[in-house]
Amino acid sequence: MTSCGGSGSGEPNEYVKVDDNEAIVESTYPEKAASDIIYEVNIRQHTPEGTIKAFMNDLERLDKMGVDMLWLMPIQPIGFKNRKGSLGSYYSIQDYSKVNPEFGTLEDFKALVEKAHELGMKVILDWVPNHTAWDHPWITEHKDYYAQNDKGEVIYEADWTDIALLDHTNPATRRAMIDEMKFWVEETDIDGFRCDHPLHEMPLYFWEEATDELDQLKDLFWLAEVDEPRAHTEFDATYSWGFKGISTEIGEGHKKASEIAKYIDEDIKRYGMKPFRLTMTTNHDVNSWEGTVFERYGEGDKTFAALAFTVYGAPMLYSGQEVGLDKRLKFFDKDTIDWSDPKGYEEFYTKLIEIHTDNVALHAGEFGGMPIQINKDENVYAFKREKDGNQVIGIFNLSDSEQNMNLTDASVAGTYKDEMTGKEVNITVDQPLKLDAWEYLIFVSNK
Repeated sequence: MTSCGGSGSGEPNEYVKVDDNEAIVESTYPEKAASDIIYEVNIRQHTPEGTIKAFMNDLERLDKMGVDMLWLMPIQPIGFKNRKGSLGSYYSIQDYSKVNPEFGTLEDFKALVEKAHELGMKVILDWVPNHTAWDHPWITEHKDYYAQNDKGEVIYEADWTDIALLDHTNPATRRAMIDEMKFWVEETDIDGFRCDHPLHEMPLYFWEEATDELDQLKDLFWLAEVDEPRAHTEFDATYSWGFKGISTEIGEGHKKASEIAKYIDEDIKRYGMKPFRLTMTTNHDVNSWEGTVFERYGEGDKTFAALAFTVYGAPMLYSGQEVGLDKRLKFFDKDTIDWSDPKGYEEFYTKLIEIHTDNVALHAGEFGGMPIQINKDENVYAFKREKDGNQVIGIFNLSDSEQNMNLTDASVAGTYKDEMTGKEVNITVDQPLKLDAWEYLIFVSNK
């Protein structure tokens, strides 16, 4: 494998992890995006047709739900060489500047972006910068773009046999990749990128070059699939993988609510409140490889979804989640989502979106309020968030048994609206509460 520092490149070795706290910066994205709800779109499985045109018919429904930003999984052609399954992985890119015929045409995608913009939604494209398919033209035309072993053979990682690893210590590789990204901004008017593993075998200085150049074209939104504060020197939002991980362990009965309270406090100390942190209970990887929300959270699935939408960060949904997706979608083959929604999940998620959007205290980054724990309990996590006179109280029983607790924080005494029922409630100092298994309460007041 080519050395990480880039033999003879003269570039700094950014693969060596730096002190996390050295790189904390504020998101440069506008305040109006702090309330955005991100919706990850799996074009292949979203409709029976599995096409961009077919998905466009769902835009108005998503707009009515309150979705602000569409993140489309990769739409480029998928390689045939070493392909996995019948259709291949979305992340094995054969040509960066074309649309997978399975999904439609470039004109179809342009029409999608145009319609989304008419509805007031943004569109960001999933970008795969660190590897290509084995039959990408660069393999034969620009072998020097790729990481190679001592024998000069292009390499892959782990069991990712369908992809070839790129070498971004080569300035020519970086130039070619930025040009490919530039194409989508200039030709289709997208609003940003969700970047796949952007610090995995990739130098941070590549992203400095990319964001500096591409942001001159348009004020783009940059989402990084990484949980490292240093990414925020170039990215607006990063994944809160820890939230997903610890919430799953609680749902499976391996940890208690006190652990997520501890994690959130530590995460804010690590990142500060300025960066946007993406909170989720599922996405394409989690659903396909780790299990559905029902497998991981059991009867607490709605509880953890409500927590993700209120506790901090920028919440997201994945195709089918809003109708109670109860199967692991196949990753390499066709596996259409069932949209029947027998348990009324869409109404539930629409309500969560409304709560997050309408309450400034719940907005992402420094534009929302810091979550402050208002109890010390092993099984119940209760917090308050306040911003510009808007106060939200969240009380979550993160256990499968009834819990009794008292609210002893005098600062939360007052009259509130119960957001899930619409009823008025009064909270007094040392007020006792009895919570059923997995019950949660969201109270709001405006001063």
